Amino acid sequence: MAQASTGPTAEDRGGLRTALAGLTTRGRSFLAAGVAAAICAYVLGQSDLLRVGLLLAVLPLVCATVLYRTRYRVAGSRRLSPERVPAGSEARVHLRMDNISRLPTGLLMLQDKVPYVLGPRPRFVLDRVEAGGRREVSYRVRSDLRGRYPLGPLQLRLTDPFGMCELTRSFSAYDTLTVIPRVEALPPVRLTGEAQGYGDGRQRSLALAGEDDIIPRGYRYGDDLRRVHWRLTARYGELMVRREEQPQRSRCTVLLDTRGIAFQSAGPDSAFEWAVSGAASTLLHMLERGFSVRLLTDTGSSVPGEGSDGLAGTGQESADAAGLMMDTLAVVDHSDGTGLSRAYEVLRGGNEGLLIAFLGDLDEEQATVLGKMRRRSGGAVAFLLDSESWVREPTDVPGPSDKDKDKDPLRMLREAGWTAVAVPRGASLADLWREADRRRTQVAPTGTTAGGGGV
Repeated sequence: MAQASTGPTAEDRGGLRTALAGLTTRGRSFLAAGVAAAICAYVLGQSDLLRVGLLLAVLPLVCATVLYRTRYRVAGSRRLSPERVPAGSEARVHLRMDNISRLPTGLLMLQDKVPYVLGPRPRFVLDRVEAGGRREVSYRVRSDLRGRYPLGPLQLRLTDPFGMCELTRSFSAYDTLTVIPRVEALPPVRLTGEAQGYGDGRQRSLALAGEDDIIPRGYRYGDDLRRVHWRLTARYGELMVRREEQPQRSRCTVLLDTRGIAFQSAGPDSAFEWAVSGAASTLLHMLERGFSVRLLTDTGSSVPGEGSDGLAGTGQESADAAGLMMDTLAVVDHSDGTGLSRAYEVLRGGNEGLLIAFLGDLDEEQATVLGKMRRRSGGAVAFLLDSESWVREPTDVPGPSDKDKDKDPLRMLREAGWTAVAVPRGASLADLWREADRRRTQVAPTGTTAGGGGV
């Protein structure tokens, strides 16, 4: 809670200059008229006119002095509900003013400073606040653009009963409203190409603690004799020990292409914003289903604080991980990169489980890099956005020439093993999610099961 004093403070080094600078148009007019009347009275020798002129000149000065010397303190606080809001949705800002002095206040004009993209600057007029009293007001903000927007500082305007002077006091507290990408609920499908943990399929790894699985191995020097499995020892004729293991959480990496050259438009309905929204929807969807998820961009960067296995958790931990990812996507912007090689360097370390990519325009070189990424993942799904189709008129849809068909990035990705889906303008991610599952089922080899946990 921030506080502001309406009396003189150490910050008001100008003394009464601050009060004189706060004279309103009415106050300045009275002062100018009084001075002019006094000069005319002196020249003409009219004492009555001189008294009128002095009265006109002194009135705004007295009002400014009294307003400046008025001593009472007020405290202001701001509360956002909610602090994170999807683009296009409204958030409510609650303001509270407390009079913590022993004197009642006069008429107060309250103004909060907000960025223009959130709407007009809110202003409120508060009646006299009694000593120890409070007033609460609220207003709504809305933005169609992602981002982090500062709210504040809160400004308090004081005025005298005659409207001669107006002083402004600012609070020091700021708050931040985070506008996150729009999120679309996705249907549960089975997109994974290989079994990787919780679900229908599992992958095992050594555990420091957890459930015990009887997976025998030969005795090694230093092993605890309490782990010797005597029944298997008798069967194999040599000492066999139990090895403690536990299930490994399924992993999913979401690759977001942020290259500026891959997207031709900007704005809330652009291809890039669709890709960001798709990445956000996918991250939340996979996190809710127990996956260890990681966000990766073409620059090789990921979510700050994210481990090598991504973010995961249950309950509050899962909510914190989701909030961290949404905060990162709220401010993601176009990069200056020209390729996806940095992302490939991050992925080349080993099997990354399921890889889901949201891609802009691709050339043959970048399609080749993506083909290498496919070999590092258990399954790969790509949503390919042709940014040119997002900026031209729907009636103007030229078909690709025979010369370009062989270099079609969608075809190249499918030949490399990706489940690639083209994203038309204004498409629903939920529908494309189902189409990706249908394509994966169609390309699965005969007699094999394209298993894995349902997502």
